[in-house]
Amino acid sequence: MLLSLIMIIIFAGSSAISDYSHIVLLVSAIVAVALSAINRTISPERLANGFRRSASQILPAVPLLVLIALISTTWLLSGVVPTLVDYGIKLLNPTFFLVTTCAVCALVSVLTGSSWTTIATIGVAFIGIGKVMGYHEGWIAGAIISGAYFGDKVSPLSDTTVIASSSCGVDLFDHIRFLMLTSVPAMTVALISFLCVGLLGNHAEVGEAAEIVDALHSTFNITPLTLIIPLIIGIMIALRIPTLITLSTGSILGIAGIFIFQPDILASIEGTGLHTFYDHLAATARTLWSETALSTGNSSLDSFVSTGGITGMLPTICLVICAMLFGAAMIGTGMLAAIAEAFTRRLKRRGSIVGATVCSGLFLNSCTADQYLSIIIGGNMYRQVYQRYGLQPRILSRTLEDSVSVTSVLIPWNSCGVTQSTVLGVSTLTYLPYCIFNVLSPLITLVLAWTGYKTGVLKPQIQE
Repeated sequence: MLLSLIMIIIFAGSSAISDYSHIVLLVSAIVAVALSAINRTISPERLANGFRRSASQILPAVPLLVLIALISTTWLLSGVVPTLVDYGIKLLNPTFFLVTTCAVCALVSVLTGSSWTTIATIGVAFIGIGKVMGYHEGWIAGAIISGAYFGDKVSPLSDTTVIASSSCGVDLFDHIRFLMLTSVPAMTVALISFLCVGLLGNHAEVGEAAEIVDALHSTFNITPLTLIIPLIIGIMIALRIPTLITLSTGSILGIAGIFIFQPDILASIEGTGLHTFYDHLAATARTLWSETALSTGNSSLDSFVSTGGITGMLPTICLVICAMLFGAAMIGTGMLAAIAEAFTRRLKRRGSIVGATVCSGLFLNSCTADQYLSIIIGGNMYRQVYQRYGLQPRILSRTLEDSVSVTSVLIPWNSCGVTQSTVLGVSTLTYLPYCIFNVLSPLITLVLAWTGYKTGVLKPQIQE
């Protein structure tokens, strides 16, 4: 599978990953099951168990993806995102835009515990503002993702943080405190890098920004009342209302906002007048389902205000399901367990154990295409190894977070990479080099392991 994907990138370009990765995943799953059947090592019970484990982790993301598509469409057409872009152009200093974006996304993600929610809401707005200011889309997405995944990683409200600590038998807050040893240095370097890019870069001229503001005002009704919608969602998030309910409410409020704040926008999309309630209902359904385009009179904005609707998210949903089937095949055939044994068989030294954990995390992220499965499987793979050689379990939980949680978004066929690239409209391989925090986290955890800083052992027999 990995070789096929690499060959696709080499011969067809990184953009072709989205066209072929689901086929590669399905074929790889079929090959895994076929090899197991030929060797007579497969059993219906194990295969069913693998399917259940994979489906229980991945399928809940499908309704969230649909709701994210609805929020992206409705918040744009209701004027929420255009209003944020308008205010952002007027209030944000272009020089400090990247570092501000990263810091704000980190703060929101810490408070919400969700990188997905952060990126799908304010991340989308920052993408629009940054493009208007003349920043490369890779830098903008890198700042958004770095901030969002830092917050997700260290937030006690984050599901991945809870899973990583619990699967390794570590107290949640002890796990978070230990995470800071790698997260803070990585985030500090990221913020300094984004600041330097802002200080050294060329940004949009005032005249160009003024043209875009005029185009926004001519297309949308820019009013602070539209910000009531994200305010309500922010309150729901602070109250820790379940994500599914929160995103559903955001979609409903977005639809209502289209009729309240932008009553003429649907007629502009349809290109004809809407006279009856049925006309408005049918136009709303078509807009939410399919791609739409608006002409703002400014070419820089036209691509930004176009929406993909639910159909734009269908390839992502298809890929997530294919990833689930591949993960089920790898677990159900026992191949993943065999790989785990190969990884852990000869590990004795602290540096090699942590290094193998990092490599396993990246490998699992690629093979299971899901960060939750990767964390759980990684914890099961290495928990006994860390106990055997006296390494603290919080080293394992931190290493899993550094190698799985923050790198999942960097893999084009992983559910996180697929989702965030779709939401932001930036391909995974385009933003990968600019996700400074995500790239540095596993490297810093390796450095700490090899130097022995804050990695004391429980038993004397560990080999330094």
